[in-house]
Amino acid sequence: MSRRVSRIVFTVLAVAGVFACPAILQAQPFPSRPIRIVVPFPPGGTSDILARSIGQKLTEEWGQPVIADNRPGAAGNIASEFVAKSKPDGYTLYINTVGTHAINPAIYATLPFDIMRDFTPITNLVNLPSVLLVHPSVPVKNLKELIALARKRPDELQYSSAGSGSQPHLTAEMLKMMAGIKLLHVPYKGAGPQMIGLLSGEVALSFATAPSGVPYVKNGQLRAIAVTSANRIPALPDVQTVAEGGVPGYEAIGWNGLLGPGGMPAPLLEKIHDAVAKIVRTPEMNARLVDLGAEPALSTPAEFGALIKSEIVKWAKVVKESGAKLD
Repeated sequence: MSRRVSRIVFTVLAVAGVFACPAILQAQPFPSRPIRIVVPFPPGGTSDILARSIGQKLTEEWGQPVIADNRPGAAGNIASEFVAKSKPDGYTLYINTVGTHAINPAIYATLPFDIMRDFTPITNLVNLPSVLLVHPSVPVKNLKELIALARKRPDELQYSSAGSGSQPHLTAEMLKMMAGIKLLHVPYKGAGPQMIGLLSGEVALSFATAPSGVPYVKNGQLRAIAVTSANRIPALPDVQTVAEGGVPGYEAIGWNGLLGPGGMPAPLLEKIHDAVAKIVRTPEMNARLVDLGAEPALSTPAEFGALIKSEIVKWAKVVKESGAKLD
């Protein structure tokens, strides 16, 4: 074979290889490299626990590392923007919350992403009831007594929150509106300081998620007045719901779900959804979530998308009527 012919053959093979590479890459089964689950808050919270717990099981299932990637800041908007601008290839997932995807659209005048267009709902994971807590010095034993006291002393009872526009703030504002009472809001910078304010007696009451509030009730430091879910929670079976306590129709729960960037292909979405659902349904994971005070709440992608839409409307009304603003 002449040198000229050899060069031609080599060139043809090289060109064929270039065009074949994308096809080969596309044929690789998912996943073929590490996956990140973005968490919008620092390590240690419910979102982080979920990401690490599910990530560990997905690693075992898929044989690829699935790691938690904490990106806190701006009430979750930093993490949300990062995910919204990521490729919809399944290698970037997101533990979102009622705050990041229902409250923030109402609190922030503008966001650098579209809540519905730039994310792919995969499944809700858990519902997180809150507990209405009071300091032991407050002379009430149940919600009816608290409402009566608040009406007798309007704007005297102070409640703490993790900041203006946070879920504890708006949960309390919803109670104020529906019960017709006046409470004085004292915003703190974060959930930790919020609880310290209540434990020290600086404020009279506060709403806290069940995982963070129940331990203080069980050790006697705080008194539980009501839970915000539609039904009583196993961790506090003797504590009434807000609706049972005299505010019919009241329900305000947080949730954590799983999203991907917008435009994920249907087969990929189905594979991730089914794998995560299988993990959450296991007795081991179910027990872990219940121990956290969370309620397992799997859904289809369509159901989760509908939940987000309805929660945006619900919390926008609360923000508008309460006048809640950023600190």
